[in-house]
Amino acid sequence: MSDVVLTEVRERTLLITISRPEKRNAVNGAVAQGIASAIDRLDSSPDLAVGVLTGAGPTFCSGMDLAAFLAGESPYVDGRGFAGLTQGRPDKPLIAAVEGAAVAGGFEMVLACDLIVAASNTWFAVPEVKRGLTAAGGALFNLTRRLPFHIALEMLLTGDPISALKADALGLVNYVVDPGTVVARALELAEVIGRNGPLALAATKQVVWAAQDWAVADGFDLQREWTDLVRSSNDAREGALAFTERRDPVWTGS
Repeated sequence: MSDVVLTEVRERTLLITISRPEKRNAVNGAVAQGIASAIDRLDSSPDLAVGVLTGAGPTFCSGMDLAAFLAGESPYVDGRGFAGLTQGRPDKPLIAAVEGAAVAGGFEMVLACDLIVAASNTWFAVPEVKRGLTAAGGALFNLTRRLPFHIALEMLLTGDPISALKADALGLVNYVVDPGTVVARALELAEVIGRNGPLALAATKQVVWAAQDWAVADGFDLQREWTDLVRSSNDAREGALAFTERRDPVWTGS
C-alpha cells in the first residue's frame, strides 16, 4: 500500500485513510490506485467484513488534485472510476467517516459509500458548475437518490455547500458526532455490522444497490440470484442453529 493511502485492520474492519493532509487529501493517481488496492483487499479477505473510509487531517477530501491532473496523472482506475471507488463499489459494506470538507469528487466518494458518519464541522458540496464543469463522478444521478429532488438539484446547480446538520435533517447521513470522534463512531458501527453473516451482508448490499434500477414488480424475481444462494448456505443453517442453541454464530462465509 502506498504512503498516501494507509490501511489498518481493526478486528473484522479495514480502516482506509487517505493521507495527503497537506493537499487536503486531493485525489491523484497514487491515491486512486491506493484506494482501489484497499478495496480489493477488503473484498478478497475472508477475515474482513466491513470497510471504513476516512481522510487524515482537517479535510476528508477536496476532490481531484488539479495540479496532478495537469501533470498527466489520472485519478481514475479502470473498472472502479474516480478515486478507485465511485464506479466500482466494494462488495462488502463501506462506511464513510467524514470530518471537514467533502467537496466535488470527495463528496462523490462519500455518495459511493453505504453509510455515512459525519462530524458536526463537516460540509458537503459539488461546486463543479462554479468552474464550468459537471460532477461526473456520480453526483448527477446519485444525489437525487439520496436527497429530495429539488434540494439535490439546488446543490448541483448552485455549487453551494450544505452543513452536516442540514444533511442530517435531510436524511443524507446516519450519524452526526463531535469533531475528533468520527472514526471511532464509524468503527463502532462497523463492529456491529461485522458480527452478521458475511454472505448475508454482501447479498443485502448487492440487492439494495441493484434494486434502484428495478421495477417493483420484478424485484422478487431479480433478487433471487443473491437471496437463494444465502438461504441455501452453511451460514444460514449456522445462524438458525446458533439462535436455537442461544450462542453466537460462527460464520464461515460458505
